[in-house]
Amino acid sequence: MWEEIDIIVNSAAITKFDERYDVAFGINALGAMHVRDFAIKCSKLEMLLQVSTAFVHGTQAGLILEKPFHMGETLPGAKITYLDINTEKAIIEERLRALQTDLNSTEKDIARAMKDLGIERAMLHGWPNTYVFTKAMGEMVLEKFKEKANVIILRPTIITSTFRDPIPGWIEGVRTLDAIFAAYGKGKLKFFVGDPDSILDMIPGDMVVNSMVAAIARNGNRNGNDKATGGDLFVYHVGSSRHNPVTYAHTKCLMQRYLTQSPLLDDTTGNPIAVSTPKIFTTMSTFHNYISLHYLPFLKILKFINVLCWNYFDGVYTNATRNVNQALRLAQLYKPYLFSQAIFDDANTENLRALIRGSNMMNMPDMLNFDPKCIIWDDYFLNTHFQGLAKYSLK
Repeated sequence: MWEEIDIIVNSAAITKFDERYDVAFGINALGAMHVRDFAIKCSKLEMLLQVSTAFVHGTQAGLILEKPFHMGETLPGAKITYLDINTEKAIIEERLRALQTDLNSTEKDIARAMKDLGIERAMLHGWPNTYVFTKAMGEMVLEKFKEKANVIILRPTIITSTFRDPIPGWIEGVRTLDAIFAAYGKGKLKFFVGDPDSILDMIPGDMVVNSMVAAIARNGNRNGNDKATGGDLFVYHVGSSRHNPVTYAHTKCLMQRYLTQSPLLDDTTGNPIAVSTPKIFTTMSTFHNYISLHYLPFLKILKFINVLCWNYFDGVYTNATRNVNQALRLAQLYKPYLFSQAIFDDANTENLRALIRGSNMMNMPDMLNFDPKCIIWDDYFLNTHFQGLAKYSLK
C-alpha cells in the first residue's frame, strides 16, 4: 500500500459537541496524527485531504478568512495562551486513571466527568466545545506535512441533507441544528433561543463531497511539486453565509411551517404531534430567567408531591425534569451558533467553483455542483431537508 497510494482523505470524526474528551481527542486529534504518520510512509503520495469544520474558529465574529492553524495556537479570550497537545494527552490519561481507580465511580460517573473535562479544557483555550477544540488540534498536527505533499484542509459549515445526490434529502443521524427540529417536532421543546438575525451557515452534504473532489482535482501534483520541494497547504471554507445567507429567524419559521403541515408522529400512539407557536428568547439571560420563574418552581413542587405519594408521580417528574434539562442543554450547546456573528470567507472555494465552471464539464452544469447560490432555502427546507429528516433520521 505504501508504494501505491497517492491520495489520502481523512473524514473520520466524532461530531458530538460534548463527547467524552478522551474519545474526541483520540479520534479528532490523535486520529489525524495517525493518518499523518501513515502518510509519511507513502512514497508516491501527492496529497492529504483533512475534512475539518469551519467552526474551528470558535465564536469569533466578522469575516473569517481561510487561514490555517499553527501548532500551539489558541483563540482570542483563551486563559491558556499555548495549546500543548502532549499536555492535553497527559491530562486525559491522568484524569482517566484517577476515575478508574476510584471504586465509587460508575461508568456513568466516568463518562460525565470526561465530558465535563472536554468542555473545561476547550473553554480554557478559547473554544466553545470539545468537538471544535479537538478538530482544531487535528488541523495543527498536519501543518508541517506540507513539507512532504500537498495538504488540503476542507472546512464545511453545518452539513445538512443532500441537495441532489444520491437522492435529494438523504441524511443519516440527527446532528447539530436538526436536534432542535427533532425536539420541537416531538413536542419536547416549547421555545427557541437565539439571535433572530444570526446567520445559520449551512451546506448540503453532497455539495461538501463535490467540493472535496474539486479540491483534489485542483491540487493534485499542483505546480509540479516533487518530493524534493514538498507541497503546500490549502484551506477551503465550504458554506453559504457569504453568498446565500439564511437567518435563524427564517429557518425557525420554516421549521414551524413544515411541522404544522406535516407533523411528526408520537412513538407510542402513532398520533400526529401538534406543535405550538414557540416562545422566542433573543438573549440567554431572558431564557434562564424564564426557566427559573416558570419551570423550576413547578419541578420542586412536583418532586415534593412525588415524595409524599411514595413516588407515584415518578414518571411524570422524570419526564418533566428531562424536558427542562434537554432545553437547557440544547441552548448551551448551540449558543455559539444561534448567536453567531461570523461570515465565512470562501475566496479559495469560489476559485474552485470558477475552475469547474470553466472546465470541459460546462455542458453538465450539475456535475460537481457546490455553489450555494443555487439553493432556494424555502424550497430546500420544506421539500427536501425536513422531509429527509423525517424519512431517514426520525423514522
